[in-house]
Amino acid sequence: MNWNDYEAVWKRQELPVGADADVKVLLGTFEAKSRKLHATIRARDLAEAGAGLVVAAAYALTWRQVGTQGWPLAFGIALILGVAGFFISERFRARRVRLGVDATLLAKIEADIAELRHQCALLRSLWTWYLLPCAGAIAIQVGVLIRRSRPLDPIREPLFLLGLGAFFALVFWFAWAINRRALRMRLAPRLEELEKLRREILAER
Repeated sequence: MNWNDYEAVWKRQELPVGADADVKVLLGTFEAKSRKLHATIRARDLAEAGAGLVVAAAYALTWRQVGTQGWPLAFGIALILGVAGFFISERFRARRVRLGVDATLLAKIEADIAELRHQCALLRSLWTWYLLPCAGAIAIQVGVLIRRSRPLDPIREPLFLLGLGAFFALVFWFAWAINRRALRMRLAPRLEELEKLRREILAER
């Protein structure tokens, strides 16, 4: 699976100010930022889904090359396809909640608030639906390849596995850390901005 993260998805947008943002500025920039928000989420979903399908195909090719000993890769393929399927389901969800062109400004703001809350929830549960399945698939692949290459040196093998485990632990920790940073620096403050804008609009009614 590719390691595109939410920080990369939102990196082209200015850092939101948060609850201290000026309401007039929020009104003036809402439409443009809303379009960019949905466009970047769509790009992320499509890129991750496509990457998952490619990785699943690569696992299937490895299985074919390894032969019958590669049967555990079926579980790895299932995990990767599960992650890819999740991003595909996100596209269908986005289509279901999409507003029409005649939607009011308040309705659009509330829709973006709901979307941001959803994205924040995804980031908070990243290990459950993304990182752990990917880690499981990688562990299965490594196990199959090591099993195929036996016998290995009884001294070097534990050291190799330890180093490999440390490497992937660092990779997954980094993926988690940068996504948490995106949540803290981008999504949560933008959510505060839109909630403030909604309150101001409701107060003027």
